[in-house]
Amino acid sequence: MKLGKLLASSAAAALVASAAVAEIKIGTSLPLTGAFSIAGAKHEQGYQLCVDMINERGGINGEQLELIMSDNRSDPATAIAQYERFINVDGVNAVFGTFSSRLTFPVANILAKNGLVHPVPAGGALRIYTQGHKNIFYFQPNAAEYVGSSLQGLISDLVDEADRPKTAAVVSADDFFANAVETGFLGLKVMDPATGGEVTDLAPGYLADAGIEVVYTEKWPEEGFNDWLNLANSIKRSGAELIIALSASAEEAVQLTRALKTVRAEPKMVYYSQGTQVEFYEGTQEASEAILMHTSWHPDAPYVGELAGEPFSNADFVAEFTERNGFAPDEDAAIPFAVCQGIEQAILGAGEADNEKMGAWLAARTSSDPVRTILGAFHWDSVGLPIDKPFMVAQWNGGELQFVYPTNEFKTSPLNYPKKGW
Repeated sequence: MKLGKLLASSAAAALVASAAVAEIKIGTSLPLTGAFSIAGAKHEQGYQLCVDMINERGGINGEQLELIMSDNRSDPATAIAQYERFINVDGVNAVFGTFSSRLTFPVANILAKNGLVHPVPAGGALRIYTQGHKNIFYFQPNAAEYVGSSLQGLISDLVDEADRPKTAAVVSADDFFANAVETGFLGLKVMDPATGGEVTDLAPGYLADAGIEVVYTEKWPEEGFNDWLNLANSIKRSGAELIIALSASAEEAVQLTRALKTVRAEPKMVYYSQGTQVEFYEGTQEASEAILMHTSWHPDAPYVGELAGEPFSNADFVAEFTERNGFAPDEDAAIPFAVCQGIEQAILGAGEADNEKMGAWLAARTSSDPVRTILGAFHWDSVGLPIDKPFMVAQWNGGELQFVYPTNEFKTSPLNYPKKGW
C-alpha cells in the first residue's frame, strides 16, 4: 500500500513536470548513498514535495521549477564538483543546500565564490558561518556549538535542584557536527581550520555552567567504528548520571543505545544529538524510553508558513507528506521543505530568480517581516544564523516522540525523569 502511494505520487509529479516547461532551475547535491544516505533520502523527499506542490499551484510567477538533483555519495569532493556543474554546466538559477556540516563547509566556499544564495538545511557548525560568506542562511535554530544551551535550560527549569545530575559522560563521533556540539558542552575554543585562528572561546561550557562535572569523555572514529560494548562499559564504569552521546547518524545512536542496554548502564538522563528519526525507534524500541534529543521540528508544532503565496501550516505539511508517501515525515524531510519555502519566498520577494536580489531580500527580513515556514519564522544575523530561535528538546516516551522543552513555545508533554532502565 505504501509503495503504491509512493509510485502514484511519483507518477503524478512526473506528469506535472512533463506538462510544463521548467523555467527556473534549482540544483541540489545530496548524500543519497554513503554514510549520510538515510538523511539524504529524506532531504530528497522534502525538496521534491515542495517543488511538486509549487508547480501544481502554477509555479513561481507563472514559471515552473525544475529540480536537478545529484548523489554526492556523502563525499565532500563530489559535492563540490556537483555544485560547480550546476553553476557552470546546468546554468541553475538557484540552489538548495546539502546535508551535514562536513559537506556544507566546503560547498559554502563554492557557492559564495559564484555569488549564489546558500540556504542551509543541515550544516550547523559555527565555522561555516564565520568564513565571511555573504548570502548564507541557516534554516535551523542555531549553530551546533549552542545546542547545549537547550539541555542546560531544561535541567534548570524542569528538574528539582536536589535531583539534578551531578556528573556527565560526553562521548562523540569524530565528525564535523558532533565535534561542534561537543565544543559547546565542554567549553572549548572554536578554531578556523583555514587560518588556525580562534573564532570564539565557549568556556566554561554548558555543563560547567549547570554545575555538572564531566567524569568521562571519548571520541570514536568517523567511519568503521564497531566497539560499542567497550564504549558502553566505559561509560557505565564512569558512574555518570548524565550521558551525552553526539553521533553523526541515527544508526550510531541505535548501536550505542543497544550497547548501553546490554551493559545495564544506570544514568538519570540520556541526551543524544541524533535520534528523532523513526529509524532510531525501530532500532531501539523500548530502550528509547526517556532519551532526549534536540530537534528543529515536531509534527505538533503549530507553525503556519507560506507556500505559493498562501498560508501553509505544519499540519498541512504532515498531511500532504503522509498522503503522498504513505508514511509520516520526520525532521529530515521537514527541514528541506522549509528551505524550499524560503527560496520560493525569496524569488517572489526579489521579483525574479536573481541571487543578488534574493540574498538582499532574505538579509532584510525582520522579526515583524520574516520568512515563514513549517519550522516557524526566520530572520538572520549578519553571518547567516537565525535570531531568537531556540532549539526544541524532544523525548521518546511509549514509542512517541514528545516535545518537552521549552515550555513557553507551545503545548508540551511532561518530562520523563529520571530514566528508569532500558
